[in-house]
Amino acid sequence: MDFLQNIDASWTLFLDRDGVINKRIVDGYVENVSDFHFLPFVPQAISLCKTVFGRIFVVTNQQGIGKGIMTEEQLSLIHTHLKEQVPEIDAIYHSPYLACENNAMRKPNIGMAVAAKKDYPEINFQKSIMVGDSQSDIDFGKNAGMFTVFVSEAEIPTSADLFFPSLFDFASAVVNKR
Repeated sequence: MDFLQNIDASWTLFLDRDGVINKRIVDGYVENVSDFHFLPFVPQAISLCKTVFGRIFVVTNQQGIGKGIMTEEQLSLIHTHLKEQVPEIDAIYHSPYLACENNAMRKPNIGMAVAAKKDYPEINFQKSIMVGDSQSDIDFGKNAGMFTVFVSEAEIPTSADLFFPSLFDFASAVVNKR
């Protein structure tokens, strides 16, 4: 946890969406704003993180678009709602591609991180943390040269740098390590 002590406004936080920020729909997709439900204390956790990190981004695979289950417009409404509820989020990047396409924008590939760096050139991936709840999130962070944090109350992959039961627990650790 040594790297937590070094975090300041020059650091960047990348967050997965489903399972980290909002409740994951098992075998389904968040298709509308009415399907989007924050996990406990997530808005507060992101507010805490913003007191430490310079930038906060959401990076999310959304293959429901590629499958024709939902549209870009539906996703845009969901993300507008998210940013209205949590204005500390600087930007949201998504990949609409199917897993079988292995598109550069889809995690664990780093296209969304590259897009964020293009929009925000001050990002230094060696001073960035990726928080996710799946191995592809952790692989995304590792592939981009970031530190990684796995959040879950259940399964824990062995390759993440740190583990926390929730985003709020991570945010509390970051703030309290300062």
